[in-house]
Amino acid sequence: MSEQISILPSAASTTAASVDRIALFLFAVCFSVGLLIAVLLIGFCIYYRRRPGNDVTPPATRQSHLLEWFWTLTPLAIFLFMFAWGGVVYFSAFSPPADAMPLYVVGKQWMWKFQHPEGQREIATLHVPAGRPVKLVMISEDVIHSFFVPAFRLHMDVLPQRYTSAWFQATKPGTYHLFCSQYCGTNHSGMIGKVVVLEPAEYQAWLTYSAEGSLALQGRQAVLKYRCLSCHGANATARAPSLEELFGSRVPLRDGRVVTADDNYIRESIFRPGAKVVAGHMDIMPSFSGQVGEEEVIAIIAYLRSLARGETPPRVENFPAPTTTPPINSTESQL
Repeated sequence: MSEQISILPSAASTTAASVDRIALFLFAVCFSVGLLIAVLLIGFCIYYRRRPGNDVTPPATRQSHLLEWFWTLTPLAIFLFMFAWGGVVYFSAFSPPADAMPLYVVGKQWMWKFQHPEGQREIATLHVPAGRPVKLVMISEDVIHSFFVPAFRLHMDVLPQRYTSAWFQATKPGTYHLFCSQYCGTNHSGMIGKVVVLEPAEYQAWLTYSAEGSLALQGRQAVLKYRCLSCHGANATARAPSLEELFGSRVPLRDGRVVTADDNYIRESIFRPGAKVVAGHMDIMPSFSGQVGEEEVIAIIAYLRSLARGETPPRVENFPAPTTTPPINSTESQL
């Protein structure tokens, strides 16, 4: 079966149309200016060419300041208009709605791994509902990758040791190509996948039949596994800040700075705890670099996010617990 060839890929997200409009406008402006310059250049070469018997130097021409102001201010106005328009599109494309559904993406040579808040995990295939904004929180386990879905006009670098984010809202069900657009090694061309957009009811059914326990629950298991609560308890004798209501809060540091406890702050606190020491506490936390994986970090962040929202994950006893999980103490029960 032959495939239909089009200039642009299908537009399947809410931002695709605005990105296409500004891209086509830029192309039209560049093409028009280039065509005008080419026509004038060729026309002047023909009209003012040297002819036999016409070797006399022409007299000095009169300067036109009005013409100079025109060809200076007109392009400036067009460029400022394109800058303002591009700024609006950019901020709209990278400012997710407050109710966007978070999904976690881990790039690794040479595959894409996805984690849903409900606990589902996928490799190379991402299922999302149509008509609902989705926020992607992304990180790489090795080198720089780039998350690229042409139909959504979505393109974002995925960096090691740092979270980046992007969002989209799919407008119609279907299956769309997913690529890594950053050369990341010998099998870079094989780092492909697909985004499957389902109707809301179909997506809910997919969640129901593929459930593995919420991501927040997996994070709670990781917190117990690494005995975080032995120091980060909620009682007065705790040696480290409490984890309750930590995510999204403003944290005062010993050096006088105040930072926001976002995804990158929590990840850095796990791997480089001495980088930002909380005011009133000592730098006694060991680094968990090499012990905690990126997927576990994502789960821990989801757990802390649920605590900040006042949500209570199901008890660990209802699910298979890690073999190294310590006994639940009185401190953990306060969470």
